[in-house]
Amino acid sequence: MQIAVVGTEEFVTGFRLAGIRKVYAVTPDKLMETVVKVMDEQDVGILAVYTKDLEGLPAQLRTKMMESVDPVVIPVGLDEGDMRDKVRRAMGIDLYKSK
Repeated sequence: MQIAVVGTEEFVTGFRLAGIRKVYAVTPDKLMETVVKVMDEQDVGILAVYTKDLEGLPAQLRTKMMESVDPVVIPVGLDEGDMRDKVRRAMGIDLYKSK
């Protein structure tokens, strides 16, 4: 499984420099089309999307993305509480739980 990143050139540059191979730099008008395409790719296990870009997508697609486990969609720029919920839904355990 691979990690994919979709967003503006500014957003994806750091991921590209970190060695992520599936990097899709898109304009806002191509964002939805690209996200849908990447979510259907069989070899993508994690999809990273900028939080503000995610908020601009249609509600039905956002819901599908946030409930998806294959790939797991990680909105980048979330506060810890939202990330905690996403990890708990994806993995079935609370990694942030205090002892």
